[in-house]
Amino acid sequence: MEKIKVGILGATGYVGQRFVTLLDKHPYFEVKVLAASERSASKRYEDSIRDRWKIEEKIPDYAKDIVLKDVYDIEEIVKEVDLVFSAVDMSKEEIRKIEEAYAKKDVVVVSNNSAHRFTLDVPVVIPEVNSDHFKIIEKQKERLGTKKGFIVVKPNCSIQCYVPLIDALREYEPYLISISTYQAISGAGKTFKDFPEIVDNIIPYIKGEEEKSEKEPLKIWGKVEGDRIVLNEDITISSQCLRVPVSEGHMATVSVKFKKKPTMDEIISKWNSYGALEYDLPHKTDKFITYFEDDFRPQTKLDRDLYGGMGIAAGRLREDSIFDYKFIGLSHNTIRGAAGGALLTAELLYKMGYLD
Repeated sequence: MEKIKVGILGATGYVGQRFVTLLDKHPYFEVKVLAASERSASKRYEDSIRDRWKIEEKIPDYAKDIVLKDVYDIEEIVKEVDLVFSAVDMSKEEIRKIEEAYAKKDVVVVSNNSAHRFTLDVPVVIPEVNSDHFKIIEKQKERLGTKKGFIVVKPNCSIQCYVPLIDALREYEPYLISISTYQAISGAGKTFKDFPEIVDNIIPYIKGEEEKSEKEPLKIWGKVEGDRIVLNEDITISSQCLRVPVSEGHMATVSVKFKKKPTMDEIISKWNSYGALEYDLPHKTDKFITYFEDDFRPQTKLDRDLYGGMGIAAGRLREDSIFDYKFIGLSHNTIRGAAGGALLTAELLYKMGYLD
C-alpha cells in the first residue's frame, strides 16, 4: 500500500515533537517534510531540536536527518505532501492565513491550533464523538475553491477529559455544566526546567482557556446546517481553568444537571460501552472511557497513559447537592488532547475516503 505523504508544521515545538514520534513507522502516513520557523530552516532536525527535545521518547531515526523547511515555503512544501499536521506557534490571524493557504493548494490540513475552531465550515472533531461533522467538508471545499484541500481541527486539549463523559449521557439531556480544569504545564509547551515558577504553585489563570472550555463543546454538540455548523443552544457551561505543577495530563472536576436524571448505574454503563469506532485504526483505543471505582482514582501520574495516552479516565461519580451528579475526568493532554487526537482524526479521514 502506498502511504500518504505528510508534513508537520511546527515540528520543533512540544506538540510537533509528539507528531514526530507518533508518526514513526505509521501504516498510513509517511513523513516527507518537517517545517518550522525561518530561524530553524535548512538545519537537520536533530541538530535543531537537540537542546529543545522535551518528551521522554527519543527522536525517531527517520526524522534525524530531515532538513527543516520554513513553514512559509508553501510552494515547495506542497510539492512533497498531500496532508500537513499543523502545530505552529503564531498569532491566530497568521495561523488562519497559513492553514488556508495550504488548503487552497489542495493539501489537507489537520490542525492542532485554535485559530479555525470557530470558522463556520471547519469541523472541530473528537472522532468518537462527532465524526458526522465531516460532511461539512464538501461545503468548505466549495468556499475554498479546492478539489482536495480542506481543514479539520482538533478541539482544545482540556475539553477532551470531560466532553466524551458528558456526550455518553446526551440521551439524558444535560443542560447545565460546571467544570474546573487542572492543566499540566506541557499544555503551555513547558517542562519543569523552563517553568520554575510553577513548582510548589498553582496559577489560577490560563489565557483564553475558559472561553474555549465553555464554547468549543457547543460546536462539537452542534448541527451541520447548510454551509455551517450551528452551535448547540441547549447546554450552558461555566468553567474555571488552572495551571498546576504536573508535567502531562489534564484533569477536570465536573458537575452536571440533567433534564432526565439517570441513575449512577446507568451512567457507568453508558461510559463503559461508549466510544466504539466503526473502523480499526492504528490509534483507536480498545476502551474509550475507563471508570475507576476506587475513590483515589483517576490519578494523573497513574492513569494519563491509558491505552497509550489515548484513553479517557473517569472516577468519583456521586450525587451533587446543587447539580445532579459530579465526577472527575482525566486525559493525556499532548497525546489524546493534541497530536494523538489529531492523528486519530486523520486516520479516520483516511478510512472514510476523505483523503482519496
